[in-house]
Amino acid sequence: MKKYFRSIWLAVPVVVGLAFVSFRQDDRLFEIARNLDIYATLFKELNAYYVDEINPNQLIKTSIDNMLRTLDPYTVYYAEDDIEDYMTMTTGKYNGIGAVVNSAEGKHTVMMVYEDTPAQKAGLQLGDEIVKINGTELSNKEDFDTGKLLKGQTQTSLTLTIKRYGITKPLEVTLNRDIVKVTNVPYYGMLSEDVGYIDLKDFTATASREVKTAFQELKAKGMKSVVLDLRDNPGGLLNMAIEISNVFIPKGEEIVSTKGKVTEWNKTYTAFNPALDIEIPVAVITNNRSASAAEIVAGVIQDYDRGVLIGQRTYGKGLVQTTRDLSYNTKMKITTAKYYIPSGRCIQAIDYSHRNEDGSVGKISDSLMTAFKTRNGRTVYDGGGILPDIITEKENYSPLASSLGRNRLFFDYAVKYHFEHPTIKPAKEFHLTDSDYAAFVKWLSDKEYDYTTQVERDLNDLEASAKKEKSIDVIGEQLKALRSKLSHSKDNDLQIAKAEIKKILEAEVIKHYYLEKGMREASFNEDTEVKAALALFKDTNRYNEILKGKKN
Repeated sequence: MKKYFRSIWLAVPVVVGLAFVSFRQDDRLFEIARNLDIYATLFKELNAYYVDEINPNQLIKTSIDNMLRTLDPYTVYYAEDDIEDYMTMTTGKYNGIGAVVNSAEGKHTVMMVYEDTPAQKAGLQLGDEIVKINGTELSNKEDFDTGKLLKGQTQTSLTLTIKRYGITKPLEVTLNRDIVKVTNVPYYGMLSEDVGYIDLKDFTATASREVKTAFQELKAKGMKSVVLDLRDNPGGLLNMAIEISNVFIPKGEEIVSTKGKVTEWNKTYTAFNPALDIEIPVAVITNNRSASAAEIVAGVIQDYDRGVLIGQRTYGKGLVQTTRDLSYNTKMKITTAKYYIPSGRCIQAIDYSHRNEDGSVGKISDSLMTAFKTRNGRTVYDGGGILPDIITEKENYSPLASSLGRNRLFFDYAVKYHFEHPTIKPAKEFHLTDSDYAAFVKWLSDKEYDYTTQVERDLNDLEASAKKEKSIDVIGEQLKALRSKLSHSKDNDLQIAKAEIKKILEAEVIKHYYLEKGMREASFNEDTEVKAALALFKDTNRYNEILKGKKN
């Protein structure tokens, strides 16, 4: 094998040398050829003389990944083994069982089961631990990629050996793999008699069809206003953003334009179909994880004053990627342009082309942002994502709640609760009682988790400053006494944070019975942005005045 690689790499410099001859009149191409020659000879020497055998595929991929990382996070190389993941990302489909499995500490736990998939039909439950796949033992294989074994050709058989809470003997579950469709719209329904809700979580190839289907079904149920939820939507296909914007924007209106180094690729995209509805009041909900295609839709609706945006500023990804085919069935997704929405603004927040000396990048400063106008003359800005018309506070969890979630204690208790309670009330009606919460607190008593409160963090900072300024001897005793008084008590904190902890635990329990749809449905009464949208639709004057730029 080593001799084979040596022969390959002995040939590479010759090829590169020929390229060097043809490019020697061009300084830039000369530098490319020179560095490729250096790279080829370096790899040849590594392969020949490095003390251990090297894996050429792994080493080359590592070097490519690190090279691309110096450009931006969105220019990505896909090796042949990763093509299936790439296809899942673009089409929303893969061949498998329809379950999310987390691998940690040698255990492989089912964290989510998608509806109408082989996993659900076979009866897999959240919390099931997969110990064997087709007889292959998985114990103590923390880094093992269970997805590689769970995926496979449609209708091929798969046998899982699982451990289930409350059952001592392992169970065997046999199922057939099938095409699993990752839904772009995991939930839609009526929030009230006349307000519809569409939760759009992705922009794969069927996103626009799913949105249109949801919209038309809700209109048939009497929808007079609609909430389009784009929170936590990372974006996806540009054409899906155009088609979804076209649901609300008339045919012929500009949706987005792209501009890059290859000028012949620059293009302006317009709405090419009649809109489904250009009158219905629209509220779009965003947060700081709404990105890319989600920002196009939100920005288009804002630029045309077609609806009111509610929530937090979006992520700020205004870069367009194009997929290029490479040799040996590999691909590269490369940033080729920036996109601009109808007002003329680009919402890219981070300038990757101008890095700091340490290689880090920073967001575009407020002073460099440019003002633009919406169709009604409202002032909007570029360079930092999309700023909503009604800004709400991002929900921040307490250190205690974050620690319980990080240590998977909400999830583990929900597994126990599900076993002990075969059924619960419908998602919208379910609530934990005070005795349920007391049982949870008791269950936590021997569990390992810890956290640092904000006051404790501030005290740590004060102590560090005192040591740095050589004043710790003067205030050391006072700090020690203060720390003793402020030291958190888990039991007390669990009671102080009862409302927050109880709400999170309820959502987790509901997920184990009703999966994603039930969890979403149950959240509406506590959802700040949804409540803001419902209040807005009841105040027609305010809705219209926001779009006219008179008040927020």
